[in-house]
Amino acid sequence: MNAALRHACLLLIAASLSACGLFGGKDDEESEPVELRPIETTLDVKRSWAKNIGKSAEFLRVALRPAGDGNRLYAASFDGNVVAMQPDNGREIWRTRLDEAISAGPGVGDDRLAVITKDGELVVLNAESGEEAWRKFIGGESLARPLIRNGNVVVQTVDNRLRAYGLLDGGERWTLEESTPALTVRGNASPVAVSGTVVAGFDNGRVMAVDLSSGDVEWQQMLAPPSGRSDLDRLSDVDGHIAVVGQDVYAAGYQGRIFALAAESGQALWAREFSTMAGVHADFANVYTVLDGGEILAMSRRTGAELWRQESLLRREGTVPVPFQSTVVVGDLEGYLHFFSKETGEPVARLRPGSQAISNPPIVVANTLYVQNDNGAVFAYRIKESRPPRSVPDIANDD
Repeated sequence: MNAALRHACLLLIAASLSACGLFGGKDDEESEPVELRPIETTLDVKRSWAKNIGKSAEFLRVALRPAGDGNRLYAASFDGNVVAMQPDNGREIWRTRLDEAISAGPGVGDDRLAVITKDGELVVLNAESGEEAWRKFIGGESLARPLIRNGNVVVQTVDNRLRAYGLLDGGERWTLEESTPALTVRGNASPVAVSGTVVAGFDNGRVMAVDLSSGDVEWQQMLAPPSGRSDLDRLSDVDGHIAVVGQDVYAAGYQGRIFALAAESGQALWAREFSTMAGVHADFANVYTVLDGGEILAMSRRTGAELWRQESLLRREGTVPVPFQSTVVVGDLEGYLHFFSKETGEPVARLRPGSQAISNPPIVVANTLYVQNDNGAVFAYRIKESRPPRSVPDIANDD
């Protein structure tokens, strides 16, 4: 069974089971997204700018989210637009129109920018001008953002292959192929760089660290061992966001566990029995995730102990929580951005940039949060800091 047919079968199975009320044994009402309740807004979040990039990618679950290189912000749309913008005001610097739909990207680094088309072509552009440098067919569909690091472009396709190409000429450097289960969930975890290695997750439940230069496997760890009698029970994909803080890697598998791993050896520092398709994010204090049911969870980065749990977004298909100053931010299927306190998990602000879903997590660059919704629009937000009251000197009495 080829990859496209396998993914299509999974979607049909999921739809059938949902219609029959067999997922979790819940009736239709209990399977609906929870209705949002009013919150007390205690944080002043202001929109800095908004810009339309292209047309909608609704229901397709493509891997499109903005990326920054410290000087510019880049974004790509499903209908083939790649745009460079000024981060502070959204002013367009250049726009390149490709002839194909884009399914993943952009990845940025070394003065280059990479996107992947729906038909499996890796397209590399000059980040300064937007001119196309080269393109290469990578063998199949990809739903993972390309990684540019140390003169390589690393891509991962839905058939469980990880490939590296030379950044200058597109020559293939190495290929790594993992076994693919009979049934998988549509999606890929975007590979991340740790020193001289690339860390990637696969549909067989494994996370691997691969040497960027040679393609040799440095270590591997099983996050979600397949178990159960049916192919559906044995789903164990590592498709969600992988976080890196210092020399620690944080990753999660569907129907498996959340792991903290030592980046140099893959040794498990701790593990917790939680299932998430969205993956994990982390800052220097905590690890954050959204569980399969929609609960937002914060854990200690050092021990994995649960710190708080927020259940106001059940079944709302929340993105992985993204740390942003004193908050973590989650997008949902109705286009809302939810801001929760890092300390307590209580909601502190809620915004709705547009009516289209936010399927990919926001990114944070400096003091600004950027988010792209499924309608191809990019929004920038900043937290308005409250000024402390002025200190007025006492007025002395005449006597």
